[in-house]
Amino acid sequence: MPTIKFANVLLEKNPRSLSYPSLYCKAEGSLLEDKENNTWIMYDRGVYDFSTYFNSLSVQKLQKYTRAKKFYLHLELQGAAVSVQQTKGGVFSAHPEPVGDPYKLKASDEWQTLDFELQIDSDAVIVGFEITTEGKVAIRNSYYSLDFEGDFRPVEFVLSTTTFKKESFIERNIGLVKEQILGSGDDIAKHFHMYVIDNGRTLDAEALSDDHVIVRPNQNVGGAGGFTRGMIEAMEQKPQATNILLMDDDVAVSPESIKRTYNLLRILKPQYADAMISGAMLNYEIGEDQWEDTGFMTEEGTFAPAKPPLRLTKYEDVVFNEVFKLPKAITKYNQRYAAWWYCCIPISVIKEEGLPLPVFVRCDDAEYGVRCQRELITMNGLCIWHMSFHVRYNAAVERYQTTRNTMIAQCTTGFAPHSDFMHELHNNIRLELKKFGYANAELCLDAFEDFLKGPRFISKPGVAEATFMRANKRKEQLVGFEELQRQAEDLHITGFDISQITRQLVDSDKPRTRLERLQDYATNNGQRLLKTEGEGYAVIPLLGWAYPAGVIRGKKYLIVIDWYNKKGAIRIKDAARYEEIVKRYERDLKYYRKNIDRLRAEYAAARPELTSVKYWKNYLDME
Repeated sequence: MPTIKFANVLLEKNPRSLSYPSLYCKAEGSLLEDKENNTWIMYDRGVYDFSTYFNSLSVQKLQKYTRAKKFYLHLELQGAAVSVQQTKGGVFSAHPEPVGDPYKLKASDEWQTLDFELQIDSDAVIVGFEITTEGKVAIRNSYYSLDFEGDFRPVEFVLSTTTFKKESFIERNIGLVKEQILGSGDDIAKHFHMYVIDNGRTLDAEALSDDHVIVRPNQNVGGAGGFTRGMIEAMEQKPQATNILLMDDDVAVSPESIKRTYNLLRILKPQYADAMISGAMLNYEIGEDQWEDTGFMTEEGTFAPAKPPLRLTKYEDVVFNEVFKLPKAITKYNQRYAAWWYCCIPISVIKEEGLPLPVFVRCDDAEYGVRCQRELITMNGLCIWHMSFHVRYNAAVERYQTTRNTMIAQCTTGFAPHSDFMHELHNNIRLELKKFGYANAELCLDAFEDFLKGPRFISKPGVAEATFMRANKRKEQLVGFEELQRQAEDLHITGFDISQITRQLVDSDKPRTRLERLQDYATNNGQRLLKTEGEGYAVIPLLGWAYPAGVIRGKKYLIVIDWYNKKGAIRIKDAARYEEIVKRYERDLKYYRKNIDRLRAEYAAARPELTSVKYWKNYLDME
């Protein structure tokens, strides 16, 4: 049987590994990089446990998705005497469990090689190893390998990333690709291209590009247009790509994740040849926390992670991440997707299903994943680190883009048929009005009305960018804390002192009686029926989905705080503006009910054109 070097034992030096070393190795002593000799030093006597998120081997999933039959560990060690113990994690393992007898090496100033077959039983979800040292030991060139049935699948691999003025992230990732993938000597280096679609046209394309890394200056067509450009480039390159990995620009990534993705593709079983591989999103600022690896659309019309949050420095969570079974609430509707912060798609699937919709940003990846209905493969060690959503909340995205794009997608390709996006629209408008977020409620209606214009509107080149820019201008504008304090004083808001505000206060709420709940429901916080001017102020979080019902009731002013970015805004209760928005919404609903059947037919009829290469080449000005 042929053998493949599947996964390197990964040790790297970056802000994530320095802050969260237990993602790589849980050590009783210091583990230091020796750059001069390209090795790592286990400096002190003790146990170095590599049964971790990055350095355990996901044997259960490899047995399911690939033709792997046997598994091996290769270690190269130098220095003091060591004992190497294989470990495994079963479904209920809270800690690594030893397997078999340890392998021992005597002290040596020469490099010693240890190769052994890993023992896999029916209970094994992941396997790993521990090294117990008697003193200083160096490690290098260590990896897991697999014996597999059949031949290697031919893979021509493309990495495509879309960027808009994120030079520091992109240039760093290009450097990592050139050094650790193209310069690695591994098989992937001979079958790899990277396309950087520069929507901001700020990168030095000539300086950054070479035979394998190509920077393409592009129109500002959002993530949807940028990734579509990457798909077209992958389909038209020579040799044609077999798989394309879509990856966000503002992420940190380990090149080892990309190498493992490539290796996985080479040994997939035939029935998984058209599967998508989904990389997890780890929190950029809390690097051990996994936020999502796949998502799904809820019945209420919201995006949600399929798994609960996990802390990947905990062994039990590393195991749980691999054995998690989707609950029936998710599987019954087949509305699951892989986000495009790290999603590898077969080119054959793109040819069969067509290209994405021209919706600029938000919902493009979810729509495409649900449309394609392919197996989604996830695996420990395949991931990126991305800024969490709560630190970059943008009403132009969440209230305009999300509202419009989910409705367009549902009508055009049948996206998420069991999700009620009209319910979500109504809920968001009601929520914003209760919190005096009139500008953001109007964004919801802008989105709804643009959807009601039909496919001819969104299909025009330039419209997606123009409407997003318009939404950013119309959304509630935040100011710095110093200006916020000045505005509060000009409005004679008694008692507000930003220097005394804490996160505890911003995120707090208080209970309501049943009568108060009924009153708030009936009056929308005193803005209809029994109207009140309100009095005093409350401090609330910026996040649109937050509803601190107890603290906002009866207030005249609501001061929204984005504590992470140290900005805020003052909302003033305005029953007249509330009434204008409600009347506008009622007019829109009347038009919607009268025309929705026609709109659904028009959007569905536009699908072949909107997802075609011909349309997109014209849209992207490629011809």
